[in-house]
Amino acid sequence: MAEFKINSDFTPQGDQPQAIDELVKGVNRGDEYQTLLGVTGSGKTFTMANVIQAVQKPTLIMNHNKTLAAQLYGEFKQLFPDNAVEFFISYYDYYQPEAYLPVTDTFIEKDMSVNEEIDKLRLKTTSSLMAREDVIVVSSVSCIYGIGSPEEYNKGSVTVSTGDALDRRAFLSKLINIHYSRNDKVLERGNVRVRGDVIEVFPAYEDACIRIEMFGTDVDSITKFDPLTGEIRETIHTAIIFPAKHFVTDKETTLRVIGEIRQELTDRLDFLRNHNKLLEAQRLEQRTNFDMEMMIELGYCSGIENYSRFFADR
Repeated sequence: MAEFKINSDFTPQGDQPQAIDELVKGVNRGDEYQTLLGVTGSGKTFTMANVIQAVQKPTLIMNHNKTLAAQLYGEFKQLFPDNAVEFFISYYDYYQPEAYLPVTDTFIEKDMSVNEEIDKLRLKTTSSLMAREDVIVVSSVSCIYGIGSPEEYNKGSVTVSTGDALDRRAFLSKLINIHYSRNDKVLERGNVRVRGDVIEVFPAYEDACIRIEMFGTDVDSITKFDPLTGEIRETIHTAIIFPAKHFVTDKETTLRVIGEIRQELTDRLDFLRNHNKLLEAQRLEQRTNFDMEMMIELGYCSGIENYSRFFADR
């Protein structure tokens, strides 16, 4: 495990050494709650950075809004340049929930706009948590909401090493199953491209692409390269490719979930029709059937988090 190590010309001063010592003792004792008090500009962030360095534990830092989270992310990124400091906030630039106006009998569908850069940072957070132990996650309260099963997400990862015998068709099939799209012309985030004996993958959580060069059925070399210039950044021995989306399930789980959703849908439709709510029943049936079709075809659907109770078997 890489150690948490602060990179700073400054050292704790004033009351900071005592505060750091007390907080570290509290963590080691297993205290559930501790409070660090200090006026603005008193170095609370630097104090907490020293606590993280002392206890050497993966850390979650929660904030009450995105602005403060972004500020702290920048500060911890500077203090721990050699560790995985990640940013996890809501990726919606705009979100309009479903609504129904009974006066005008108007149904407003859910509408949203997803920030692709924040989506990448969220995926980078989960990939770091799976691959490393020296991780600091700076988050808003978005982190309390379910994003799928960690076990399924980790199980969905694909590993390839230099010298491996690789079945190209099976390899590409695995990538498709974890929501990568094949595009042999343009290589974009979340895409995989095949050109002769070369397979190129653009992980959904990285700035660099992975190039796998084959010699027959064996992996000859693996490199990371810049997607814009094509410049080689580094040669690596092993590449671990994590899913392009957080909700990842195998076919058996998806079929089980669809069966449970269909059963609950039948119960709800009976209830609505018995209470003469025919319009509501029609809308529910139409939307749910569409979602189930998307799950069967693609493995996910828009708003799949609404079905997380079924996937988590709660």
